[in-house]
This record gives sequence, C-alpha cells and structure tokens, in this order.
Amino acid sequence: MDVMPRLTRFGNGITAVDTEYVRPQMDASHIVQAGDRAAIVDTGPNTALPLILAALDGLEIPRDAVDYLFLTHVHLDHAGGAGALMRELPRAKAIVHPRGAPHLIDPGKLISGTRAVYGDELYSQLYGEILPIAPERLVIAQDGHRFDLGMRTFEIVHTPGHALHHLAIVDHGSKGIFTGDTFGLSYREFDTAKGPWVMPTTTPTQFDPGQLKASIVRLMQFRPRKLYLTHYSEVGDCARLANDMTDAIDEFVRIARASGMDLKRMRFDLRRLAHESLREHGCTMSAEAIDGILGKDFDLNAAGLAAWLEREAR
Repeated sequence: MDVMPRLTRFGNGITAVDTEYVRPQMDASHIVQAGDRAAIVDTGPNTALPLILAALDGLEIPRDAVDYLFLTHVHLDHAGGAGALMRELPRAKAIVHPRGAPHLIDPGKLISGTRAVYGDELYSQLYGEILPIAPERLVIAQDGHRFDLGMRTFEIVHTPGHALHHLAIVDHGSKGIFTGDTFGLSYREFDTAKGPWVMPTTTPTQFDPGQLKASIVRLMQFRPRKLYLTHYSEVGDCARLANDMTDAIDEFVRIARASGMDLKRMRFDLRRLAHESLREHGCTMSAEAIDGILGKDFDLNAAGLAAWLEREAR
C-alpha cells in the first residue's frame, strides 16, 4: 500500500512533513531544497521513516541528493528515526550538538531515559527499535558552525534551556529558523485571528528557565521572518511569540515554586494557565478538546519543572 504523507509546502523550498507522531499536526520533519540539493531537519520517531521517504519521492528529491540531516536535539520525537533514515541517505551527514552525538552512536542511555519518562509499554508503542549512527557519518556542530547547501547557508546556534544538547538552525536563505523546542509548542488547532499561540515545553530532565530565555533572545537577534517548530511547523509574528514565551516561562517558574513539589498541584496550575491563556487568545474550543491536545504536555511539563526544582535545591 502506498504511503501518503501529509505535506505542507511553504515558500523558499521548505516543506513540512507530518510524522504522525501521536496524532496529526503534532510533530513535523522539515525538508529544505536548494537547487538540486536538500537537507532534512528532525525525523520524528522510527514510524515516520516511510512518510519522510515518500515525501522525498513526492518532491522528486533523490535520496543521494540529501546532504544533511540536522537534528535539533536527540529526544526521540525529534531524532528517534535518525539512525534508520541515515541508512536510506547514502551521502548525508547527521549534524548534531556535541552533547547529543554519543547518544546517536550508542542510544542505550537515551532509550532507558525515555522509557523512564513514558513507561515500557508506551515507549514501545511510540518509538520501537532505535538504530545507532556510525561515528564517521556524524558532524559534531559547534556554536556558529556553518553549512552550505547549494547557494544557501545554515548556521548552528546552541540553544540550551529545553535541553543541554539542543541547537537551532538559522536558514540565512529564507531568514527563517528551525527552532526544535526552543520556542515550545504552537499547535495549529490553537491559531486564531490573533495568530499562533505558544507554550513552553519543559520535558524532563534538563529544563532551565534562565538558559531558555537567553536562547530565545539570542535567536531573535537574527531577526527571523519565520520560525519552524517541530511542534508544529511554520509560525510568523516572531517578536510577539518571543515575548509570550518569556512571559510563560516566568509563569511556569512561579507555578513550580508555589507547588511545594506537589506534582498534582503543579499540573492543575499549568492546565489552568494554558486554558486562561487560550481563552484570552480567542480560542473557542471546549475544555475537553483542549485537554485532549495538551493533556500529556501538562504531565511532562510538571515532571520537567519538578526535575528543575530538585536540581536547584542541591
């Protein structure tokens, strides 16, 4: 049976591929074309492999025309399919943060850490077997590292805050930035006449509010026209979203400090904050529908904030 990926084609040779992780329009891989060469940003989980390969076919991009696989970080909803995809891209190099590279060469610790967050059953359902990448096919990208794709240049910016092994990719050709999770979650279901809505993601275990706010400031110094989030794809109104993210991070910190390490209270307050923010943004979805989209994020954000509080107390 033919695989039919959901594609969203933007200008400047950028196409979003819906990886169908958990649900539609939650997790995007991006394909960037520059002349007869191409790059891919993030992969989603292993189950997205046929979708990405079908997208390349649909865009008439030969597999040996893909020069780079940029990985914003090694969390498995971003890089779980990297090892499998690299086996299909004979010329590609995987571009990764120095802290992430060991986990791609030997994914054992990454697998065990993800199992600890999600549990064995859900882990197996979402991620399956994670394949390693041979060291010679990795490029460890330092801050400021530049990569040319045809006439297009990409610049790596280290962006800690969500994770210590996080980087963003500045696309100087389009004046866009592939932000991974640095700009949190902006699901298209929440778009209103006011534009996109955004919420931080503080998934365990390396969230740091000061680092995350500094990373946002640094990315905005490039004056991007568009941001490309893994969750989910293209957004504009970048300056407003940066301000909204900063305010929300401060609110997350306030909620965490007030919780007394009570995860239930923390989750309740995070949920209340999101619902109030969405109502102010003009969202008319029911509370049940909002919870259906964000419920797991409330759980993960509470756990990540608790991990940050524990580190801070040491």
